[in-house]
Amino acid sequence: MDLKKVEEGVRLILEGVGEDPNREGLLKTPERVAKMYAECFAGLAADPAEYFETTFDEHHEEMVLVRDIPFYSMCEHHLAPFFGKAHVAYIPASDGRICGISKLARLVDAYARRPQVQERLTSQIADTLIEQLHPQGVIVVMEAEHLCMSMRGVKKPGSKTTTSAVRGAFEKNHATRAEALSLIFR
Repeated sequence: MDLKKVEEGVRLILEGVGEDPNREGLLKTPERVAKMYAECFAGLAADPAEYFETTFDEHHEEMVLVRDIPFYSMCEHHLAPFFGKAHVAYIPASDGRICGISKLARLVDAYARRPQVQERLTSQIADTLIEQLHPQGVIVVMEAEHLCMSMRGVKKPGSKTTTSAVRGAFEKNHATRAEALSLIFR
């Protein structure tokens, strides 16, 4: 990431909205924003496949679910934050290999820390799990509040957007999907 370019851009924005970037309170704002963007967009440099280089042979063929994974992302249309919870479940492949559960949270972060739309974010998580673990099925449900909708535009704070991506056994078997959704929304 080119932090100097981000700093220059922030100075231009401050001038564009009628502020003085040389005012005491704003002197370090371009540097702070650049550091914040480096953190918020760190996922652009991440390769989520790396999280699945190590798996464990546990002969486990039942659902694995991690609920309420907090995430923060930036709407690519407005560069305004959206944030919420991700729920990620998979049924291991028939060989019973599993990944460490922290890898599911890391996967969410890797894709959330990019300019995003929630719909694509949800699909990227599910598709990466399919590609890397070859599970029998994957379901990802994400619930988020979008500040581009809460604090501007229609101004509806508190409204939540829910997206889902369903693959394999969760797509084909209604009972399996119902079990996962009941555990997610219990």
